[in-house]
Amino acid sequence: MARTKSILTEAKQIERAVTLIHLGARLQVLESETDLSYERLLRLYKEVSGKSPSKGQLPFSTDWFIGWLPNIHSSIFIDIHRYLLQNTPAKGIDAVLRAYKLYLEHCTANQSEPVLSLTRAWSLVRFFDAKML
Repeated sequence: MARTKSILTEAKQIERAVTLIHLGARLQVLESETDLSYERLLRLYKEVSGKSPSKGQLPFSTDWFIGWLPNIHSSIFIDIHRYLLQNTPAKGIDAVLRAYKLYLEHCTANQSEPVLSLTRAWSLVRFFDAKML
């Protein structure tokens, strides 16, 4: 029975990683949000995206959020995320994924290009979580 749980847990981890890759997450996000090995994530990333992952540190600079357009898009995303945390059972990376998908739908509905990448949205949530501690 323990073996079945392990396989199911791994399948859920792979499914989460594939979703993150499809939405443009960097490899560091996948490492942080799944229990899969680096080697496995690297192979999965290449298989799903058809290319090697970007190298280097995650793009996070508070200066990026000062510009009016990034600030507006960040505010839209973080408001969606907070709403989901308060009104749905979604937590953690699942709340980030749901909020990001809703953010993309908002952009489409308003005929605007998304400014916020999933990786930046994830970093934004982690930044606010750290500030709340």
